[in-house]
Amino acid sequence: MYIQRRFPFKSVINWTKRELIFFTIFATLVTTAYVVLDIKWLQVPLGIVAIIGTAVAFMVGFQNNAAYDRIWEARKIWGGIVNVSRTFIITVKDSFYVHNKEATKDESAELKIVTDRHIAWLTALRYAMRAKKSWETDYNAMKKKGFTYNVPEENSPIEDELKPYLSEKEFEYVMKHANKPNAVISLQSQHLRKMADQGKVWDFSLLEMQGMLQEMTALQGKSERIKNFPYPKQYGSIGYHFVHIFMWLLPFAVVPAFATVGKDMVDHYPRMAEHFVWFNIPFTVIVIWVFNTMLRIGLAGENPFEGSPNDVPISNISRGITRDILEIIDEDPENMPAPFENPNDIQM
Repeated sequence: MYIQRRFPFKSVINWTKRELIFFTIFATLVTTAYVVLDIKWLQVPLGIVAIIGTAVAFMVGFQNNAAYDRIWEARKIWGGIVNVSRTFIITVKDSFYVHNKEATKDESAELKIVTDRHIAWLTALRYAMRAKKSWETDYNAMKKKGFTYNVPEENSPIEDELKPYLSEKEFEYVMKHANKPNAVISLQSQHLRKMADQGKVWDFSLLEMQGMLQEMTALQGKSERIKNFPYPKQYGSIGYHFVHIFMWLLPFAVVPAFATVGKDMVDHYPRMAEHFVWFNIPFTVIVIWVFNTMLRIGLAGENPFEGSPNDVPISNISRGITRDILEIIDEDPENMPAPFENPNDIQM
């Protein structure tokens, strides 16, 4: 989870509490059937389950690595957006000082328009990344259980967030498009071209800024690629089913193994040997819990923009960029949007 402090082990237990309870009940039932009801045929060779467990470990490891790669690539993309955003606004601002020591009032207004439009692009992009896809998980159930966190894009519509940063004509133009970030970039490019035609920006500076817009478009496309192409379900589904096959078989192999160990202890520890088979329950639960938790971590990281506590915090990143570039143009701090609230120290 993308949390501002170390994720405590207690929270991991709480995250998987329902599974732990189920695994404990299941292992207890199998042990009861074997010992109390004397159903000795209720067993599976431990060697076979061990082979399955090895295959499952490889599959889950591959899935977790692939999920981590998607998360890390997404974070690098948004790190690139941070860098190019700052550089872009600094370049636009400095272009006004080529001929004059200070920018005129008109040029300052143009700088504010360009900056606001860039904020609109960041806003449109984060809303596009938060749009729900059919293969993504619904985390409303988690929120209803009291594990609260703030997903800003779920609290207000995109229209309310874009209006302050675009003119009425530009707002209508952007809202007509399915790909709103693309529409904002297009408006930005047209405006920069117009500024160059009016002599407010050198042609060399225009080429430099157009190059940055191309980089923004490339980063947007990379982000959209992760968003719109899910983790291949043949890997995710097979891993899920393999782990559950292993979890269902494990108690039937561990109970007889512990019973055998108990028989070997009779001569030296007769009282312990009589009940040693019941010690399989905590060990079985621990093994199943480890595999299940590894599986859940991989599943939680498959889609890094869906709005879960495990995702790349694009809302906070976007708001951070917004505040940075407004500082660059010397905006009044009172007019800057406040950082988003992060309940339970979870950045979104």
